[in-house]
Amino acid sequence: MDSIIFDLDGTLWDPRETVLASWNKALKNRGMDVELTTEDLTKTMGLQLHEIAQVLFPDLNEQEQIKLMKECSAVEIPYVADNGGELYPHLEQTLKALSQKYRLFIVSNCQEGYIEAFYHYHKLDHYFSDFENPGRTGLSKGENINLVIKRNQLESPIYVGDTQGDRNAARHAGIPFIFAKYGFGNVDDSDDVIEGLDDLVKKFG
Repeated sequence: MDSIIFDLDGTLWDPRETVLASWNKALKNRGMDVELTTEDLTKTMGLQLHEIAQVLFPDLNEQEQIKLMKECSAVEIPYVADNGGELYPHLEQTLKALSQKYRLFIVSNCQEGYIEAFYHYHKLDHYFSDFENPGRTGLSKGENINLVIKRNQLESPIYVGDTQGDRNAARHAGIPFIFAKYGFGNVDDSDDVIEGLDDLVKKFG
């Protein structure tokens, strides 16, 4: 093993309250009489933006869904950069320990600017060598994992995530999948399980 690729939401942090506040602000700006809840947002974790729109706003046509998600993102990115999210316990200690032995990466199903907002607020970017998302590439998570592997010439990476989509992406990329059990989702199977981020240090540190 030479590297660890992480999912972001539900794996490194819980951004739901911040994202929820920003999206509800965008909906209010649009004049929509809708207020999303934490439960609404949890149902969409791990999905790409167009899939989130289908779940949250099924009554809108595809064009309106895309337009609305762009408006939400325009509010969300600076809001996340200014307010951050809830980091999971032992995150920085874990990243510091692991980065001394492995190269670290993030591949998330988010829009362009979101990972940068996470970096900006929490000042953790120096632990990571690279990142990728469909907002930049238009690719699936599995394809983005492969892109990061190829771009950084990784030989034996693992992927850490918390949803079935993460598991499927790791399988697509042909690399081991570590299930973050504390996150938002469930999976059919995994190569290993962690109950908390510090378990990574115990297993691989």
